[in-house]
Amino acid sequence: MTEATFDTGSQLLRLSAADGVGTIKVDTGKKMNPLNNEIQVAVGRAADLAAESADIAAVVLTGGPVFAAGADIKEMVDMDSATIRAAITAGHEGYNKLVDLPKPVVAAVNGYALGGGLELALCADIRIMADDAKVGVPEVTLGVVPGLGGTQRLARLIGPAKAKDMIFTGRMVGAEEALALGLVDQVLPAAEVEAAAYKWASRFVGGAALAYAAAKRAVNGGLDRSLAEGIALEVAEFSGLFDTEDQKIGMRAFVAKEKPTFTGR
Repeated sequence: MTEATFDTGSQLLRLSAADGVGTIKVDTGKKMNPLNNEIQVAVGRAADLAAESADIAAVVLTGGPVFAAGADIKEMVDMDSATIRAAITAGHEGYNKLVDLPKPVVAAVNGYALGGGLELALCADIRIMADDAKVGVPEVTLGVVPGLGGTQRLARLIGPAKAKDMIFTGRMVGAEEALALGLVDQVLPAAEVEAAAYKWASRFVGGAALAYAAAKRAVNGGLDRSLAEGIALEVAEFSGLFDTEDQKIGMRAFVAKEKPTFTGR
């Protein structure tokens, strides 16, 4: 079974797996679960391990009672531009590995997901949010802007005008507004969020893993391309799957009116 703990001093990030579902959990030991730079880098290490693990079909990203209330400001307050550029670049590398993880990823958002915490949740494929949770990108209140993808992934998800409203005001957004904006995909009572995330992730256990990975590459890769280029990417991913055992298993099972047993090959 996959188990790993990434110790970054006083803060921890854990990867575990059970029944085919992996869990990446941020556990800083602090009430608001702030994210230091080492945690941001460790996200990428956990994502790499989850990607390689045969016992993980999908991943739940969680932080517990508080998902993550932003970056560790005390760590950044005295940095100059060169130092923060190096740190934020390393953080992006970690977050990007989570975005590119070739398996479905769902964020279970409880409490607060602010600044770097919301930017972490934006790396997931879908987000399930507690009805009493708050999200936002309040960096402008500190004299800066979002630096871990907030100006880019948020705008692509909800549109530039709505993203600018959140960024310019720095306000916190409640669950119902987040759902209406398309920022999250489901809102539930706090006690039900993690269970719902595991239920969503568990549906992919035993599924067509190569097809999930191809779908994710096609959708994510197409966002930064023209429609024609995106279609070309889709054609390449679709065609490539015809060289896999899973395509033969899936289509032959359909013709025979049987349930497929995929191999991941």
